[in-house]
Amino acid sequence: MVFSSQVRGDIRLRPLLLVLCGAPFVASLDLFVVNIALGDIAASYPGYSLGDLSWVLNGYAIVYAALLVPLGRWADRIGHRRGFMLGLGLFTAASAACALSPSLWFLVVFRLLQAVGAAALTPASLGLLVGTVPAERRAGAVRMWAASGAAAAAFGPVVGGILVEASWRWAFLINIPIGIALLIAATRVVPDVRPTATDTELDLMGAALLILGIGALSLGMVQGPEWGWGDPRITLAFTLAAACLALFWWSNSRHRAPLIEPALLKVRTFAWSNATALVFSAAFAAGLLSNILWLQNVWEYSAIRTGLAIAPGPILVPLFAIAGQLLARRFSPGTIAAAGSLLWAAGTLLILGSVGAEPHYVTEFLPGLLIGGVGVGLALPTILSSATAGLPQSRSATGSAIVNMNRQIGTVIGVSVLVAVLGTTVGYDDTHSAFLVAWWVIAAVGVGAAATSIGMNSQNPLTVKVPA
Repeated sequence: MVFSSQVRGDIRLRPLLLVLCGAPFVASLDLFVVNIALGDIAASYPGYSLGDLSWVLNGYAIVYAALLVPLGRWADRIGHRRGFMLGLGLFTAASAACALSPSLWFLVVFRLLQAVGAAALTPASLGLLVGTVPAERRAGAVRMWAASGAAAAAFGPVVGGILVEASWRWAFLINIPIGIALLIAATRVVPDVRPTATDTELDLMGAALLILGIGALSLGMVQGPEWGWGDPRITLAFTLAAACLALFWWSNSRHRAPLIEPALLKVRTFAWSNATALVFSAAFAAGLLSNILWLQNVWEYSAIRTGLAIAPGPILVPLFAIAGQLLARRFSPGTIAAAGSLLWAAGTLLILGSVGAEPHYVTEFLPGLLIGGVGVGLALPTILSSATAGLPQSRSATGSAIVNMNRQIGTVIGVSVLVAVLGTTVGYDDTHSAFLVAWWVIAAVGVGAAATSIGMNSQNPLTVKVPA
C-alpha cells in the first residue's frame, strides 16, 4: 500500500480524526463484545457445540486476516475515501444482518461480511490520515488511530456486558446508528484523496488460499473433540490446510504483488515481530475467551457481571502501553515484549492455581487478571510498533497490515486450540480439569512469545531494497 500526501488547507482536523479513528474503534470493540456475547448466542441457538460457536469468532478473524492487505491495495486503486465509505457501509449493513440472524450459520455468514467491511475500512482510514493530515501533526494522528484499539480493549468488556444483558443482538444493533453517523460525517469532513499508487495489483488467489488453509486448520482443531481425532474428515481437514498453506507460500513468492513481500521478511525486526505477534495473539485470544467461559459457564456470571469482571485487565492495557513507551528509553523492544509475554503467562498461571468451584473473584481471579493486563499493555503495542521500525517508509503501511494479519491468524489458532482442549465436558471436576490444561497451554504459549520476542532485538537492521 502506498500513501501520498494530498493535504487540503481547509480540513477540520478534530472531526476528521473522530471519524477516521471512530470506525476502526467500532470494529475493534466488536471483538470484545462478541466474546462476552458468545454464551448468550449459545442460549439462543441450542444444540450447537463450542466448536460450532467458535466460528462466530474464527470466521471473522480468518476473512479479516486474509483480506486486510489486498483490500488495502484495492483502496489505493479506487481512492481511500471511497474504500473507507464502502467498507464502513458494508460493516454497518452486515451488523444489521447479524442482529437479525435466524440461525447460527446465518450469523457466521454475516460475520464474514462484517470482516470484509472491517478489512476495507481499516487500511483506508489509515491511508486517509496519512494522506490528509498536515505533516507536522501526522505522527500524533497516527498514534491516536493506533490507540483506538487500546481504547476498545478498555471499554469493550463493560460495553459488551451492558448490551448483552438486554440481548446479544444489541451487540450488533449498536453498530447501526454509529455506522450511519460516521458515514454522514465522513461525507462532510473526509476529503476525497485521489489514488496515485501504482502497485495496486490484488493477490486474490493468495487471499483465497490463506482463507482455505487457515479455515481448514481451524476446522480440524475445533471439530477434533466432537468427530474424533482419527475421523477421516479431520485428516482431510489437516491435509487440505497443509496443501493450501504450502500453495499460498509458493504463490506468494512468485506473485507481483504478494500478500507478504518476501523481501520484507529479510528485515530481522519485522520477521520476528510478526512471529511474536502471531504467538502472543494466540495466547491472548485463548486466554480472554477461557476467562470469559470460566466466569459464565462455571461461576455462572451474567453477561454484565462478566463484562465488569473482565474489565480491570483491559483497562490497564492503555496505561501500560504508555509505560512501555517510557521503558523503551532504557530497554530494547524485545526485552519489553518478552517481559509483557511472561507477565501474561504468570497471570494465567496465577488464575490456574487459584480458582475453585465457588466464585471468589477478588482473591482468586482478579490478581491474575491484573497481571495479565499489565503484560498485554507492555507486549502488544511494543510488538506492533517494532514491526515497522526497520522498514522503508514506503512499506510501513504494508508492514502494518501484514503484522495485523498475523495477529488475526494467531487469534484463530488460539481460539481453535482452546476449543480443542476444552472439548465436551460433564460436571465440575471434568470441566475444571479441562480448564487447567487449557491454562497451562496458554501459559506455555505466552512463554513461547517471550522467546520469539528476543529475536526483535536487532542492533543492525538490514537494509532491504523493495519497490518504491
